[in-house]
Amino acid sequence: MPGSALLAAWQQGYGVAELRRDLMAGLTIGIVAVPLSMALAIATGVPPQHGLYTAIVAGAIIALTGGSRFNISGPTAAFVVILFPIVASHGVGGLLIATLMAGLILVALGLARLGSLIQFVPYPVVLGFTAGIAVVIALLQLPDFLGLVGVALGDSTLHNLAAIARGLPSLAPAELGIGLVTLATLILWPRLKLPVPAPLVGLVVGTLAALAIGPLGVEIDTIASRFSWEFQGQAGSGIPPFAPSLVVPWRLPGPDGTPLAVDFALIRELLGPALAIAMLAAIESLLCAVVADGLTRTRHDPNAELVGQGIGNIVVPFFGGITATAALARTATNIRSGAASPLAAVVHSLVVLLAVVALAGVLGRVPMAALAALLFIIAWNMSEARHFLHTLKSAPGSDVAILVICFALTVIFDMVLAVAVGMGLAAALFIRRMAELTHARRLDAEDNEQARDLPRQVALYDVNGPLFFGAAEKAIASLRVVDPEVRVVMLDMRDVPSLDATAIVALRSLIEELRSQRVGLIFIGMPARMVMKLRRAGLYREAGRLAAVRHLDHARRLAGHWLEHRGD
Repeated sequence: MPGSALLAAWQQGYGVAELRRDLMAGLTIGIVAVPLSMALAIATGVPPQHGLYTAIVAGAIIALTGGSRFNISGPTAAFVVILFPIVASHGVGGLLIATLMAGLILVALGLARLGSLIQFVPYPVVLGFTAGIAVVIALLQLPDFLGLVGVALGDSTLHNLAAIARGLPSLAPAELGIGLVTLATLILWPRLKLPVPAPLVGLVVGTLAALAIGPLGVEIDTIASRFSWEFQGQAGSGIPPFAPSLVVPWRLPGPDGTPLAVDFALIRELLGPALAIAMLAAIESLLCAVVADGLTRTRHDPNAELVGQGIGNIVVPFFGGITATAALARTATNIRSGAASPLAAVVHSLVVLLAVVALAGVLGRVPMAALAALLFIIAWNMSEARHFLHTLKSAPGSDVAILVICFALTVIFDMVLAVAVGMGLAAALFIRRMAELTHARRLDAEDNEQARDLPRQVALYDVNGPLFFGAAEKAIASLRVVDPEVRVVMLDMRDVPSLDATAIVALRSLIEELRSQRVGLIFIGMPARMVMKLRRAGLYREAGRLAAVRHLDHARRLAGHWLEHRGD
């Protein structure tokens, strides 16, 4: 149910003390979210206000309708590698339409109760593409950090590397100095363990450094110098000092600066990116909720969280916001700040709104090099370098291969391909491992007590493991080698947990082959649901040829009866 987290917090008891905790946590997260939202929007390729609008609108809506009490949603670094190419090829309008489509997909996932599917995404796949995303984000910030001129970045990492290399002669020492000062502040400030957030301090220091250099006649690239806006006949530079207002996403400019023409061709082009956005949003939001549960000993509703994320991403494009999802760093800060309910996220959105309305002029003075330094820190934290190296050293070879392949594909190509290939490889390895656990072997009378009292014309086989498309043929092939004197084959199926269509076809082939040799087949201990599957496939009990019994003793008696009836 949408809003289950808010309802759960209210039912547990919500009073003045909890409200005070939410106000303080929301204030802290709002201060952190302002610079992060601007930086991530710029990294995506859109003006900074779109990131701020995302934190304001989506942050509040998702908190009120989602299933996690502590998730803080807004623009996140993970989406940069997906959204940047969309902006390059379809403009801001295309990005907002893709976000809307992704929101619809998320709602459908939640209503279909697929929130638990997150547990089936292997850790090496997640670690590989997140580390790759971190590398791409850091690479995209180099031109601003170094003050390079005329570097046109695209959606190809190799192209971007070549463009940055060609632009190195234009390196601006002043921009680099501001970036280094900001970076040093962001690294050192947390060690002081002061309550003021490091992103705020870092950007303040970077802005002061730019103001100090200004009188020397050196031009510093800032938000105000790079971005401009027009609204209801007014125009200005930097960030518009207005609250987000209703817009029609498809009327916003496309890649050529003119409104998009919404047709089937555009929807088809955006469907793939929308699916990628929805899948990544689901993964990141649910992982964030799981971490929040571990920190607070609470439980989230994964399906309600998906619905809430979907509703937020459906609404936010109509206010100029970009894709939103739960942010792990902001959520952890929210918890450490003492949040008690989703109202903390609502307060955080109000703080961002206040910053837009009252401090737009100040925010416009933030240097681009300082924002690049902040994104370097975000990329480093996102990379989980220690976990990456530890996994390379300690994980099995197959998992290491998946990790490296996902990382390389994300960096060289894109995250969509990386996740698809990674999931495919992980599934193939899982199938192989399960197939290795599935086997069928004949029980020897000398070594197994169950087979000692059986006549020589009866063969008892023990089948273990799931019979599915990856293992059925291998397991059943061993049953085809039957001694000429054997007249009845008994299969102990008590350790077979599942049976798929491929296994049923293989069993049908085995039954027909044994029938042609006048050999009967008895299934032992097969669950009723599997017996029903065989019956639906047209395999029924046949006197002297096919039967299914519960116990070995019953199978012994039945096999003896068949042998007597045949006169063997």
